[in-house]
Amino acid sequence: MKSRWSRLWPPAAAVLLLLLLWQAAVVLLDIERWMLPSPLDVLRELAANPPVEHTLATARLTAIGFPIGTLVGIGTAVLLHLLPWTRRAFYPLLVLSQNIPTIALAPLLVIWFGFGLLPKIILITLVCFFPVAVAMMGGLGGSDRAMRNYMQMAGAGRWTIFRKLELPSSLPPLFSGIRISAAYAVTGAVVAEWLGSDRGLGNYMQLQKAAYRTDRMFVAIFIIVALSLLLFALVALLERWLVRWKRN
Repeated sequence: MKSRWSRLWPPAAAVLLLLLLWQAAVVLLDIERWMLPSPLDVLRELAANPPVEHTLATARLTAIGFPIGTLVGIGTAVLLHLLPWTRRAFYPLLVLSQNIPTIALAPLLVIWFGFGLLPKIILITLVCFFPVAVAMMGGLGGSDRAMRNYMQMAGAGRWTIFRKLELPSSLPPLFSGIRISAAYAVTGAVVAEWLGSDRGLGNYMQLQKAAYRTDRMFVAIFIIVALSLLLFALVALLERWLVRWKRN
């Protein structure tokens, strides 16, 4: 318990200090609320008019897109690891796909697939799968070489080595990639909603931007951060459970 608290209090103190400095700057410099609301203004607006429907829409979209992106990343990593020629052929394309700006790709997906759920899921998948794929490929390729040689001398086949050695050793790097994807997933959902949706935090931010409601824009930012942290924490809990199960 003590070690957990020692890990939590430094970032919590840093966030609190940032909020206090923000509040003091707004008050002392007499900044207009429409330009930069104080944290208290944002919290009051959140309590008075919480965008519940928009938050739930973004959470649902993330809950669909994030697992799909994770599974696509895992499947890509396994395929490229088991078939080396596919890695040589397609890995540069994977890297290239991450150099295309999301803000440029999203309108094309809307043109090709309409304003429904499919283009949003594709966008979140493209955002999420790459960190998972790269992390897992590193884990699969970084398994114990001495143990692999021993298993080969004992007559173990390629699939047995993959299942009993390479896959378990890839779990820690894999979850590192999934945690990174968790931080990206909510942002990807918001970008998708921003460019084509009638609900969700992306749509909510568009409406508030047009109305110059900066306080509500910050409300949306606070909620996006909270959703990302929640998803990150859920991934960390799943990792802890799987590592305990693996040890047992």
